[in-house]
Amino acid sequence: FRDTMSFLLWSRVGTLLAVGTTKGNLLIYNRQTSRKIPVLGKHAKRIICGCWSTENLLALGGEDKIITISNQEGDTIRQTSVSSDPSDMQFSVMKTDERISTRESTVSAVVGKKTLFLFNLNDPDNPIDLKFQQPYGSIVTYKWYGDGYIMIGFSRGCFVVISTHIREIGQEIFQAHNHKDNLSCIAISQSLNKAASCGDNCIKIHELSDLREMYAIINLDDENKGVDQLAWTDDGQLLAVSTRRGSLHVFLTKLPVLGDACSTRIAYLTSLLEVTVANPVERELPVTVSVEVEPSFVAIGVYHLAVGMNNRAWFYALGDNNVKKLKDVEYLGTVASMQLNSDYAAALFEGKVQLHMIEGEGLDAQEERETRLFPADDDKCRILCHALTSDFLIYGTDSGVINYFYIEDWQFVNEYRHPVSVRKIFPDPSGTRLAFIDDKSDGFVYCPANDKLYEIPDFSPTIKGILWENWPMDKGVFVAFDADKVYTYVFHKDAIQGSKIILAGGTEVPFSHKPLLLYNGELTCQTQSGKTNNIYLSTHSFLGNLKDLGPNELTQMLTQTLMLKRFSEAWELCTLLNEQSSWNELAKACLHHMEVDFAIRVYRVSGDAGMVMALEQIKGIEDHNLLAGHLAMFTSDFDLAQDLYLASSCPIAALEMRKDLQHWDSALQMAKRLAPEQIPFLSKQYAVQLEFTGDYVNALAHYEKGITGNNKEQDEACLAGVAQMSIRMGDIRRGVKQAMKHPSRLLKRDCGAILENMKQFSEAAQLYEKGQYYEKAASLYIRCKNWSKVGELLPHVSSPKIHLQYAKAKEADGRYKEAVTAYEHAKQWDSVIRLYLDHLNNPEKAVNIVRETQSLDGAKMVARFFLQLGDYGSAIQFLVMSKCNNEAFTLAQQHNKMEIYADIISSESTTNEDYQSIALYFEGEKKHFQAGKFFLLCGQYERALKHFMKSPNTEDNLAIEMAIQTVGQAKNDALTNQLIDYLMGESDGMPKDAKHLFSLYMALKQYREASRTAIIISREEQCSGNYRNAHDVLFRMYSELRSQKIKIPSEMATNLMILHSYVLVKMHVRQGDHLKGARMLIRVANNISKFPTHIVQILTSTVIECHRAGLKKSAFNFATMLMRPEYRHKLDVRYRKKIEAMVRRPDTTEAEEPTTPCPYCAFQLPECELLCPGCKNNLPYCIATGRHMVREDWTVCPHCDFPALYMEFKNMLQTDSTCPMCSENIDIAQLQKINDCTPYLRPENGD
Repeated sequence: FRDTMSFLLWSRVGTLLAVGTTKGNLLIYNRQTSRKIPVLGKHAKRIICGCWSTENLLALGGEDKIITISNQEGDTIRQTSVSSDPSDMQFSVMKTDERISTRESTVSAVVGKKTLFLFNLNDPDNPIDLKFQQPYGSIVTYKWYGDGYIMIGFSRGCFVVISTHIREIGQEIFQAHNHKDNLSCIAISQSLNKAASCGDNCIKIHELSDLREMYAIINLDDENKGVDQLAWTDDGQLLAVSTRRGSLHVFLTKLPVLGDACSTRIAYLTSLLEVTVANPVERELPVTVSVEVEPSFVAIGVYHLAVGMNNRAWFYALGDNNVKKLKDVEYLGTVASMQLNSDYAAALFEGKVQLHMIEGEGLDAQEERETRLFPADDDKCRILCHALTSDFLIYGTDSGVINYFYIEDWQFVNEYRHPVSVRKIFPDPSGTRLAFIDDKSDGFVYCPANDKLYEIPDFSPTIKGILWENWPMDKGVFVAFDADKVYTYVFHKDAIQGSKIILAGGTEVPFSHKPLLLYNGELTCQTQSGKTNNIYLSTHSFLGNLKDLGPNELTQMLTQTLMLKRFSEAWELCTLLNEQSSWNELAKACLHHMEVDFAIRVYRVSGDAGMVMALEQIKGIEDHNLLAGHLAMFTSDFDLAQDLYLASSCPIAALEMRKDLQHWDSALQMAKRLAPEQIPFLSKQYAVQLEFTGDYVNALAHYEKGITGNNKEQDEACLAGVAQMSIRMGDIRRGVKQAMKHPSRLLKRDCGAILENMKQFSEAAQLYEKGQYYEKAASLYIRCKNWSKVGELLPHVSSPKIHLQYAKAKEADGRYKEAVTAYEHAKQWDSVIRLYLDHLNNPEKAVNIVRETQSLDGAKMVARFFLQLGDYGSAIQFLVMSKCNNEAFTLAQQHNKMEIYADIISSESTTNEDYQSIALYFEGEKKHFQAGKFFLLCGQYERALKHFMKSPNTEDNLAIEMAIQTVGQAKNDALTNQLIDYLMGESDGMPKDAKHLFSLYMALKQYREASRTAIIISREEQCSGNYRNAHDVLFRMYSELRSQKIKIPSEMATNLMILHSYVLVKMHVRQGDHLKGARMLIRVANNISKFPTHIVQILTSTVIECHRAGLKKSAFNFATMLMRPEYRHKLDVRYRKKIEAMVRRPDTTEAEEPTTPCPYCAFQLPECELLCPGCKNNLPYCIATGRHMVREDWTVCPHCDFPALYMEFKNMLQTDSTCPMCSENIDIAQLQKINDCTPYLRPENGD
């Protein structure tokens, strides 16, 4: 064209150049092919702006207010008009809900410096015109970024962010007034995620993720004319700003992340010309080193620092407080990386490594060791990575070889060949383990000591590097890191399953942090700002404060400590958790890692004595495989244990283990190789197991193999097995023969049982008999109908079942005597009775058996027998015994034997209906006493009382006693009054004896009335001279009142005492003890008015006994009383002269009565005195002597509980074994001396 060019623009992706002219023509030039495509009249006027898309579409704007879209051939695809001149055209992608493609389908342009025009090629009919607020001023520039967002800068200092999503279009997402007067440019760095705007004389930088956050403000105070344009480099590291004065400023936004570590010392770039050396672990002060050029690599050694770029390196010596530049070295190519140790530097460049001394002495002897180039000239491989430890230079090549060069000997010492090339290597601090990443991005750990390689599990392909733990206690821990995460791995070297690597966990790393150093779970990272930042690995959270954590967190931390083999920390966590499961987990981990001593400690705490003892026994074992085998066995991994045992110096342990586990098949396989002499014993055990599982064929084979010929016990067991297996497999003759020969009883029993199950009863019976299992043998002989054999065995048999079967067989044969004997042994009494009655004609024996056994069926049989004989009484008796009461009643009625039936039935526990039927029978027969008796038994008290009162009186007054019993049971006032009237003679005018009234009150439990009646009765009896009867009535009443805890009337107590004293007189005189008799008679004579019938006789006896006992004064006093006129003529002729002589010639000599202490107050008073002058208490008296009681010699009658002097009572019982008070028989052995008599010491009239 001859036109003037107005627009020029290269394509973004191809070799095309677009040229626009002032007349609106277009030329597209392809630089690659030199082809030119002229397009005339693309626009009517001057082309003023345009842009290329990534698909090589060309958008152009002209002064004709038209926007055209053309392809690379110049053909117009789309076209639209705008309201004013377009400018600043850009292709981009509008924001949509569903991104169909990433093609740039939207053209944007500033129209008339006021509006933003968006033209979507996919929707050409609906272009969008965005207008902005007037105060913003005109649009200076705009930039697309992110997911369809546009940032627009305005001339008055504002910038606005909008979204191009159809629902959000036209809304301002963010707006900021960044500059006071004007804004000249905006720039966005996607890699840095930052936006910058410039205006006036300052630059402001925002974070794109949060535009409200201001990242930096840069003021250019010297630029008084203001700033003009700004732009980022692609990586965002530099920001360039031009000013209106014509100057250019370039700012560094982020430092290159360059750093290195040697042991715990690190070196890192803190500005473009400054390196800082620090040791965060040993807390040394950081040292800053100024360098001459901006370095592209940094290396640190024990005493040196190296920095460099391209092919040069500068070396610095690090002193305690100063840094000294040593030298600079030029290499044969651009250095990719460098490593230092205390003496040497190793530089990697262009596939080679040069190893040289840092501070060479220059002596001839050392010259050959000063430097060396790897690989050798004849080796065509390229070195891709290298590392330098204190002893070795290690490098990896593209052919997959890892070489170890030992610096001290200046020679190669190890070589490992990997299938693919080795990209990066990372030795641990000691150099004994090497982690490396290969060309497939897989990670491995290589141990040169044993030439073993271990793959790193779950190794991410994005991993950039590996750091080993520098803390000396954690030798196996390392981390692998990528851009945003650090993965913690642990190399478990001494585990029972063998060495392996496990992934312990991952930790998020902040943006652009590069890990430099790992020390005890703390990761030191270098940041883009030239600083370091410490991150604590999530796998080491247990190193923090544990006090306020809950059990879930502590359990999680315990898992971490066990993964990292941090057993001391695990111990602390288990102590805090205090759970058995935690200790078990720790113990298991200790076993897994072969930490035997620590495991012993743990098992001690958790109380597992068995494991402690087992571990104590093995802890001294030096053979690694043997120890690991034992530990694998303890953790129940038996297959592993076997492999380890077999690989150890003691392979027999594997056999012992399989034996202990009863894995006999495995044990047999091993025994063939390790211990052939054990095969018979193992065969026997295996046979037992096979027999148990039902594999009899193989069991028999192994029992036969188990026979040794020289071990009796073993051979007997195997022969027993052979016998049993032979029988089970059907070879019965062999099995029975073997079992018969065998000495074991149990074997015969077991073989017999097998044969019995197989229905081979005859053989089974023979074996049982041989084994002396007679009952089983007899049972089987019965099944075989071999009765003669059964008869032989019966004396040895106790089983009723067998005797019964035998008895039935004998009865069937008519041999009744043998049958009876067998039935008796079988306890089949009904059959015994049947045979005695029906066949053996021995009813006496049958009756005895019925009485002994109370057999109901037997009783029926006997009743039938007697019925046939006509003995109705006996028949009734046995019918009742067999509970056939109705038949018995009918029989009694028919044959007038009701008295017999009634006698029998009343002694049995019978129903009320039976009693009633008898009562009604007797009522019909007018036998009132019997009718009343049976009405009483069936609870019909009114009818019973009526019959008893109608019953004629007999000498024993039995009817009245039964009437009283009836009223006592009935507890019915009407019946009571009816009986009282009868006893008082109200109904028939004949009063009955008062003792019946007493009995009635006693039956009704009306004890006060009974006691009054008792006193009256006893008084009457006394007056009649029936002193023993009076004594017994009072005693009975006394005992009843005392049992009911009712106060005893004093008159009753006194009368009983006097009557008892009288009873004792006869007993003492009979035993020849005249003194005791005299004392009791004195007491009776002093109360002579109570014995009106026998005054003279009692006084006469008193005089005679006192005289005999030497109590002359007392004899004289009572003799004087007898001489009174009212008694003198009644005196017995035999004694009159003697008594008169006694009165005429008085002898009043008398020994004083001995004294004993009062049991209450210990006052000494005469032994027969019953009222203490000291404490005025009525004293309890001895029922054997009549004396008052003393504390030290106290006993009581076991029946009536009345007190007695222990020694006196004991002596008395030797001649007369009845109690003088209650007349009960007493065994002298029942008598017990009472040490504490306090419960008995209460006044005689009771409380």
